[in-house]
Amino acid sequence: MIRKTLSASVLAALFLATPTFAEEATIGRPIEAGSLHEGHLDMVVYYIPVEGHLLEVTATFAPKIGGDPQRVVMGLADGDSVAFSMPGHRGPLYAFSRAGDEVTVSSETDLPLRAEAMH
Repeated sequence: MIRKTLSASVLAALFLATPTFAEEATIGRPIEAGSLHEGHLDMVVYYIPVEGHLLEVTATFAPKIGGDPQRVVMGLADGDSVAFSMPGHRGPLYAFSRAGDEVTVSSETDLPLRAEAMH
């Protein structure tokens, strides 16, 4: 009995800590746009090359239900990656990574495990 309870607890902890990638977009050329629509925000992203081998990535986040859009601009060198959530919006973690001329953007959410599933 204790063994089953312990196994269920460990399994539940793994589900609670395991992120799920809800959406992903890969952009392979300057000005080519990608979009994600996870949660309460819609996001459009594109990049342009800038001096010093950087890609300037611009992401615009717009709330689905009213509110002003928010814009994030970042420079990514080859091999860079960054992840963040948007201020004032609970929900997805947005991850940006660059490999060569490709920028991949994904949204990640944690799957909450309901108490009923643990019984």
